[in-house]
Amino acid sequence: MPQRQAGTRSHRLSGWVIGVTVVLGAAAAPSTATSSSDSPENLSPSVREQPLTQYRAYRRMHARNEHFGQEAWLEAWTELDQRGFRYTVVSESGSDYMRNKVLKGVLKREQELVAGGDCRRSELTPDNYEFQDVQQGDGERYVTLKPKRKDVLLVDGRMVLSHDGTELLRVEGRLAKNPSFWTSLVNIIRHYARLDGVRVPVATESTAKVKFAGVAYLDVQYEYETINGRPVSLEARRTSATTAVR
Repeated sequence: MPQRQAGTRSHRLSGWVIGVTVVLGAAAAPSTATSSSDSPENLSPSVREQPLTQYRAYRRMHARNEHFGQEAWLEAWTELDQRGFRYTVVSESGSDYMRNKVLKGVLKREQELVAGGDCRRSELTPDNYEFQDVQQGDGERYVTLKPKRKDVLLVDGRMVLSHDGTELLRVEGRLAKNPSFWTSLVNIIRHYARLDGVRVPVATESTAKVKFAGVAYLDVQYEYETINGRPVSLEARRTSATTAVR
């Protein structure tokens, strides 16, 4: 591939990398507790929720772009603690470009977000969102999320809660701001589960429309080894695996 063409493609997909990082970077500090009240303002995170302060997780990542016919896979150990976010790549395969510019780019960008203290900008709190329009259906409760500002780290969409409103199951929607001129319509679904009393993201799916490059896809699954300094129980591992494949 000519160097100029590769560079142009890099700029087109770099915005998508920044955009989908909200899915991953938010995992570092997910204030995601919910209230059982039907009042939208009470459906913001609860101070009683046990925060995620440390984890070690095995991450499986898959990216593809149909227009260029490229696809890549990467598996890595990821860790978060008071020292920051770190990752160690265990295996990788597929397109060199997708591995280096997209998958490793996402991990590197997440590391930068954590180091810069930007994760709070993505939390599900009243500082970032208005919680509106509580609806019931299909055994789940839906709460509309309206970002209070145009920010690439916020999602314009909804929270999906359990029937009684006590558990956050998913966050789904579109980024409140396009991450770059090249990238639009970044759609995200982030799945959650409560593992040993702490709610954590267990899988993410994202798609983005990239100018002249078509639709790009990224899927990520997390398998936690420790949470807040404690080994994850076998039951919690099973819960995580079940949630991730739904």
